[in-house]
Amino acid sequence: MNDEPSRLTMLRFARRIAVQQVDQIDVWIAAEEQREAERQAAESRRAAAEPQWTIGLTTDGRPQEVHAPDCRMAGQRRHDRITVDQAREALAQGVDACAFCRPDTELGL
Repeated sequence: MNDEPSRLTMLRFARRIAVQQVDQIDVWIAAEEQREAERQAAESRRAAAEPQWTIGLTTDGRPQEVHAPDCRMAGQRRHDRITVDQAREALAQGVDACAFCRPDTELGL
């Protein structure tokens, strides 16, 4: 009598181990998807809470001047919403600061 497991028994054992590993990977994937969803939700909440700066655009779409979040002059022409970092970068690149709200002063530039 042969006490060694058959080839078929060993293959079934190997399959059970592989299925367990795939199940574990699925658990890891689900956890990572949850972390990513939470990160994106937190980023969205943070972005919504940040005051939106504005950059006025010329008729051909070029940046013309940067406005602080509470500037009433920002709505007078075509504009885009930007982050505070984008406002700093635009001012550093030579885009004019609004003469009324002085975003350059508010940002310490």
